Amino acid sequence: MFAIDNYDFTGKRAIIRVDFNVPLNGEGQVTDDTRIRGALPTLKKILAEGGSLIIMSHMGKPKGKVNPKFSLGQIKDVVADRLGANVEFAPDCAKASEAAAALKPGEVLL
Repeated sequence: MFAIDNYDFTGKRAIIRVDFNVPLNGEGQVTDDTRIRGALPTLKKILAEGGSLIIMSHMGKPKGKVNPKFSLGQIKDVVADRLGANVEFAPDCAKASEAAAALKPGEVLL
């Protein structure tokens, strides 16, 4: 049976789907980072074992229209701070394949 504790992430890219739909104040600042902190053990394990991370989440795209108010770009720095690693941001997930393919061990793409 597959278990994350038994997997060797060395040199591999891991796509991790998380729920980072965190509450923001009027200035776009995270007011509760509980969901980010909850994902940290998994994310840190992958990085510590020599893997790279592609973190997937969403905050919303009302009526199919891009709205900066719902961009994960607002939380990139908080994720980086909690993770203790630089986090690159792909503003359009449909066009992120090159950035994801270029990740090296220890690198993170949101």
